[in-house]
Amino acid sequence: MNVEQDKQTRGFRNQSLQTNAQSSLKGEAKGVRRYLPFLGPAFIAAVAYIDPGNYATNIAAGSKYGYTLLWVILASNLMAVLIQMMSAKLGIATGQNLPEVCRDRFSKKTSFFLWIQAELVVMATDLAEFIGAALGLYLIFNIPMVTAALIAAVGSFAILELQRRGVRPLEAIITGMIFVVVIAFGIQVFYAQPEAGPMLAGMFTPRFEGVDSILLSAGMLGATVMPHAIYLHSALTQKRIVGKNEAERKRIFRFEIIDVVIAMLIAGAINASMLVVAAALFHKNGLNVEDLDVAFLQFDQLLGPTAAILFGVGLLSAGLSSSSVGTMSGDIIMQGYIRRRIPIYLRRFITMAPPLTIILMGINPTKALVMSQVVLSFGISFALVPLILFTSNKNLMRSLVNKKLTTWIAWIIAALIIILNIFLLYQTLFG
Repeated sequence: MNVEQDKQTRGFRNQSLQTNAQSSLKGEAKGVRRYLPFLGPAFIAAVAYIDPGNYATNIAAGSKYGYTLLWVILASNLMAVLIQMMSAKLGIATGQNLPEVCRDRFSKKTSFFLWIQAELVVMATDLAEFIGAALGLYLIFNIPMVTAALIAAVGSFAILELQRRGVRPLEAIITGMIFVVVIAFGIQVFYAQPEAGPMLAGMFTPRFEGVDSILLSAGMLGATVMPHAIYLHSALTQKRIVGKNEAERKRIFRFEIIDVVIAMLIAGAINASMLVVAAALFHKNGLNVEDLDVAFLQFDQLLGPTAAILFGVGLLSAGLSSSSVGTMSGDIIMQGYIRRRIPIYLRRFITMAPPLTIILMGINPTKALVMSQVVLSFGISFALVPLILFTSNKNLMRSLVNKKLTTWIAWIIAALIIILNIFLLYQTLFG
């Protein structure tokens, strides 16, 4: 397919999407069909919530503390629903993504600072995702990590190529990879046979077990509420389906709420299943498993090779899909904050350099994953605070402005995250 044919194909698909969306907005489409044109953006953003960093923190939490910290995943997921709704709403209401709104309303110095820290966040994100994909290949096929990393690089480039073919093919492949992870952990939960009573108590009873559990909870929060997903979601909705007036924009947002709830529910279930499986298998047997390669071996010993392979396949799928989404986010961040753009394949190559270096140096990949989540937790506030400010601005958002209750809850979430980050920094430096 040449470039001109490629453009025509993308144009046809986008036109078809707009036609179907307008049919839904006018009430002509019925049943499930009326929701289909609006499903997709939240699923791409949701990939950020099930990246390999989640594997590391959730399995460490489950093996060390059993079901105790399951409530952290529930709380983080509820926070994520509200945050992603606000991000999607900003794109729908303004026709701009979050970095673009920041650039228009903040000084150049502030925008430049926000760009630098956001790029660091994307690098930390890519570190976790790329190492996770390479680790998945290493565990499944027992090949050297360097070889696995090169194969993972090819895979991530292949997924990025789908962007050239339009938004729907990309959404379809990302959604498919999410369901690969769902199936993998669904089967593992069935094999692990967790205890319902302790599991429900851990989910709905907030508590900690010492300072280390608080530190790990902060890492879990950083692995769940992802800064680059906040930037990305606003970009995915800003021009995907454009409302002609305020009434249409409100209807588009109502459809997008359904997209967010479904996607975040799936992401939350995956995260919870990671911790539950670790608690039911490792904690129950007195195993403190912190490394993903050790987890793979323990799955093999406790449940058999099928469970171990499922774990590796889920890790590979999560790593490949989330690394591509991270690269997309980096492109949006640079264009939005400083009006610059580099070829997306060059960006992918640059962001692969740090994890490749770590692999070549032989640094423990799981420790690198956990540390990347610490970096991510610091970036949340720099994305979340501007998001709350802008979505609470009636002049900017018009009919989609936050309700007062939404704004208050959002500020409470932001304050909680900032306090946890300060604690995390203190413990990292002086603990």
